[in-house]
Amino acid sequence: MARAGFSPLYQLDFEAPINEIEEQIEALEATPDAANFADELTKLRETRDSFLRKIYGGLTPWQTVRIARHPLRPHTADYVSLICRDFCELHGDRTFGDDAAIKTGFARIGPMKVMLIGHHKGKTVQEKIAANFGCAQPEGYRKALLKMRLAEKLKLPIVTLVDTPGAYPGIGSEQRGQAQAIAMNLMEMSRLRTPIVSVVIGEGGSGGALGIAVSDRVGMLEHAWYSVISPEGCAAILFKEANERTNTIAAQSLALTAKRNLENGLVDDVIAEPLGGAHRDHRKTAESVQNWIVDRLQELVRVNAEVLINQRFDKFRKMGAYEEVAASV
Repeated sequence: MARAGFSPLYQLDFEAPINEIEEQIEALEATPDAANFADELTKLRETRDSFLRKIYGGLTPWQTVRIARHPLRPHTADYVSLICRDFCELHGDRTFGDDAAIKTGFARIGPMKVMLIGHHKGKTVQEKIAANFGCAQPEGYRKALLKMRLAEKLKLPIVTLVDTPGAYPGIGSEQRGQAQAIAMNLMEMSRLRTPIVSVVIGEGGSGGALGIAVSDRVGMLEHAWYSVISPEGCAAILFKEANERTNTIAAQSLALTAKRNLENGLVDDVIAEPLGGAHRDHRKTAESVQNWIVDRLQELVRVNAEVLINQRFDKFRKMGAYEEVAASV
């Protein structure tokens, strides 16, 4: 039985000490007389948890990016199965096609009936290719907006789950109006007369992420990242090559971690992850995400629509605001 959060094809170098301890734990648990090693197992688990607290308490921004990309990290489809009841998926943009990189549908989250919209990365190779690894095309953003307008008409709050390295940059996407589709979403989301909450559950890359994240409240999982560009893209522009050294420098400069985004006022809350990251405990992570969504929606549904729109506009309008001060002579 594979241990939680472990993928033989994706091992984080800074987790090497933890992997060694977990292998020892697995070996002891697999022995017929495992009960005789109860004290040793307890000590090994305590040592593992101590390492996890130390490592995850001092992650670099680049290490955070790598955790956000962990293949076992829960994606939108996982949250649908863990926190949504009566999910009814909706397809298509009524213009071109159905983009697999965006999943939409009616759902119940806790006591709330909502319209759920999220990036879909896929699990299998076939799913990943079909969804362009979570990089949505124009039809994906048009599908999302179409469903948001339907939610507004039905007076349903909107929940979006952000998890994308960025919008798909292919020639076909540009020909079909990628930039316009994202810009239209930004404009229309800013004035939808229904509550909107977003959670950055993994990667939050550039306009591809913001295209479904103009919300009244934005939450961010503890080990997710949210930035105008990926560290590799930034490194390629600034240093003409992306490698471990330049990616590390770029990630540090971009202030892309949840903590830095909260400090800069780009997100409203940081949602704690289980010890060792979301990939180690999907259910506990999903419970935290559900609680945050329900709490924020119950707060927002009481707000008048006009007030809601004005507050949402002001929230995003003041981002990046600065004041010029004359130099003293």
